[in-house]
Amino acid sequence: MTIRVLGCSGGIGGRQARTTSLLLGSDTLIDAGTGVGDLSVDELLAIDRIFVTHSHLDHICSIPLLIDTVRQSRHTPVVVYALQATIDSLRKHIFNWTIWPDFSVIPSVEQPSVCFVPVALGEQVHLPGGAVITVLPAAHVVPAVGYQIDSGEASLVYTGDTTVNSALWPCVNGIGNLRHLIIECAFNQGEQALAQVSCHLCPEMLAQELRCLERPVQVHVTHLKPGEAGQTIDEIDKTLHELSPRATIENVQLLRRGQVLEL
Repeated sequence: MTIRVLGCSGGIGGRQARTTSLLLGSDTLIDAGTGVGDLSVDELLAIDRIFVTHSHLDHICSIPLLIDTVRQSRHTPVVVYALQATIDSLRKHIFNWTIWPDFSVIPSVEQPSVCFVPVALGEQVHLPGGAVITVLPAAHVVPAVGYQIDSGEASLVYTGDTTVNSALWPCVNGIGNLRHLIIECAFNQGEQALAQVSCHLCPEMLAQELRCLERPVQVHVTHLKPGEAGQTIDEIDKTLHELSPRATIENVQLLRRGQVLEL
């Protein structure tokens, strides 16, 4: 099983900066930021489901455009999985006939182009082919979750947008086949106050979180702001030298658009 990074930036600007979206196999998205726009129409048509971590624009902006692109060529709706609070936000603020048509009733209530399925913390969704997605806790300014993707052979944890989150680590440390951890670091160290008020991480906060990690795992840092990535990476490297025990982390690297992770 493969996970292709369509976008992992905290903003846009330049040829590489695409906001967050991961493509699981060929038919499942984890978040739907601007990176989805680089897919071909045939690739968009293959997407059957989208798991959304939270309602912020950089994670959901491609959902309405994707639905509009594929609706006439699909015989089944695209299924969006998210917290009920996130679904409520999508319905109220996006699919409201003012920002975008309500494709949950187009072409009809009986045959919608999109349908919404609420998920709850700890819930597991079994995908065709055997993969299992488990809903994990996140701590953000809006209701939010992370996800564990388990192929059966290996697991990846994606934290979504989160700040310091003590509820996450017992879940992570209990995953016996954990191979990858994607965790955010949205701000540089000089913006720690902003990171705290917006419920994101900065390098020192990231280092403190990784102190809770008890399993060897490949760590991928995501959601860096365009124009600040070099500075933030240098600060992460500096703070991670203080990690104890360092041996629990096989590698810490910047997640990159186009990267393919194997599970």
